[in-house]
Amino acid sequence: MPQIAAYDSKIEGNVIFTQLDAAMNWMRKNSLWPMPMGLACCAIELMAAAAARFDIARFGSEVMRFSPRQCDVMIVAGTVTYKMALAVKRIWEQMPEPKWCIAMGACASSGGMYRSYAVLQGIDQLIPVDVYISGCPPRPEALLEGLMRLQKKIEGEQSFLAQKPQLAAELMPEIRKRPPVRANIRGVATAPASKVT
Repeated sequence: MPQIAAYDSKIEGNVIFTQLDAAMNWMRKNSLWPMPMGLACCAIELMAAAAARFDIARFGSEVMRFSPRQCDVMIVAGTVTYKMALAVKRIWEQMPEPKWCIAMGACASSGGMYRSYAVLQGIDQLIPVDVYISGCPPRPEALLEGLMRLQKKIEGEQSFLAQKPQLAAELMPEIRKRPPVRANIRGVATAPASKVT
């Protein structure tokens, strides 16, 4: 009768070494829970992206909650009127940190064709936007592309330093001497160029 081993002799295959930021960013980018702010016709395309044909679940974003306290990415889909703008801002403020915003469509990005007294000319006048998706309305594939761009952006963030700067300074005093790491256009972290004298 074979004996069942309690020790895994191939332990090197089960151990992963990584950075804390990389692990946090990997978890965040693969479990984005959208807060769908469907304000106009773009909301239909947002709903289609969650359906079986386009399947937003492949990106870990199928959990669309209508409670801002359970969401971390707001998708503003449609025309933002001044009457609705304060409600959008209130919901944004109720979302926990870290949080991101996607402006879906021409109206959410720049007011679209509505150059009037009643329409906010871009949601970025109220809340910070991370990804803009063009189109009137954009197709579900465009939303999925915008989601992938947001995931790429999250990959390059300094999660631990941004959330716990005092703890990071206590654990690693030399971190204050380091130059800040910026993200380039593709979202990959790059060190700033040194000055040549």
